[in-house]
Amino acid sequence: MTKPILPQEVASAVVDPVAYGQWETLHEQLSWARANAPLAVAENHDHDPFWLVTRHADIMAISRDPQRFANGIRPTVLTNRDGEALARAATPNNDGHLIRSLVQMDAPDHMKYRLLTQSWFMPKNLKIVEERIRQIARETVDQMLAQGGACDFARDVAAHYPLRVIMDILGVPPEDESRMLMLTQQLFGPTDPELNRSREAITSAEQAIAMLNYVIADFENYFGALTAERRANPREDIATVIASATINGEQIPDREMSGYYMIVATAGHDTTSASTAGAIMELAKNPALFERFRDAATDKAGLIEEAIRWTTPVQHFMRSAKEDVAIGGQKIREGDWLMLNYVSANRDEDVFGDPFAFNPDREKNQQIAFGFGAHVCLGQHLARMEMRILMEELLPRVKSLALAGEPARVESVFVGGLKRLPIRFEAA
Repeated sequence: MTKPILPQEVASAVVDPVAYGQWETLHEQLSWARANAPLAVAENHDHDPFWLVTRHADIMAISRDPQRFANGIRPTVLTNRDGEALARAATPNNDGHLIRSLVQMDAPDHMKYRLLTQSWFMPKNLKIVEERIRQIARETVDQMLAQGGACDFARDVAAHYPLRVIMDILGVPPEDESRMLMLTQQLFGPTDPELNRSREAITSAEQAIAMLNYVIADFENYFGALTAERRANPREDIATVIASATINGEQIPDREMSGYYMIVATAGHDTTSASTAGAIMELAKNPALFERFRDAATDKAGLIEEAIRWTTPVQHFMRSAKEDVAIGGQKIREGDWLMLNYVSANRDEDVFGDPFAFNPDREKNQQIAFGFGAHVCLGQHLARMEMRILMEELLPRVKSLALAGEPARVESVFVGGLKRLPIRFEAA
């Protein structure tokens, strides 16, 4: 069977950070792919060929089959050919993973490591910290209202609220939160010249890898010191759990320990920031919707789930086929690389009626922004709780909300969302 090849404009868009920043054009290309070539190969000069998986059903099928679709064989985030070669040369066993966290692990390691902290993020245990999260939300709203009727919501509110929450749970002191925010933006936004470490466009794989290595080293140095402190002085926080954890009777190796800290510290706030800003943007555009959700009696669950679908902060992950397998009417060969494009899946016309409308009243919102299966996001319940609490605390205290300028998205193929959201508001 001949592999279907995507038109070059589609193949180019899905690897282009600028396209993800522009958003609308990307959606045009992904819509074409869903309708005409929902599972086809993208060929680009700088990248090895990969299957672009655009349909919700196909992504679900791959996600529930980790035995045949692996995370650890090749990069789990799209990496160009030169970048992968440099990463392999710089990593143990040439595995190509600059960070080895839960995201890069397969069985049996994945579940062993996941279980170390999974209970902390389950709804029952999160109730213990709910009041503390509400306190942080109230303080955040107070700070926003003190800005005098206007702010950049993405920068001034959405970036800091979930950061404070996850740092509090992790055990990072408030004075270090700004450092964690900066490093997270540098890690997830290396292709955005407004966010990356060099504050300039990246023009080579060597430059990108060197910059990421500096960021990772900063994280490792910080969490190495935190580990030593927690082993000497244990507390009731996740840092203590990670610092004292054992796998197969031995302490976690330094590389995996650093990866664990990093995935909690970064994914634990950046993605929630994006969804929170996405919700406020849509409320600012729609006064009737804003008035409806201002009412304290209005359930916020539909708003939150739709904002997560609408924003899709984690825009893709890569998988590698471990054997020949048929998916979506195509023959995937052992060793093939696949992009699970969640942006596309969350606009799939076969799953979402009128997918390009922001609709908090969807009867069954099957968004997969958190992934699915064994690798579903560890912090999904915390993210929903954080968003619900902030909406409960913020919306009743604001009687008007409107855009005050043009929003701007992060230019990144991996983690996206709004980097600027200027708004005007009037306190209630």
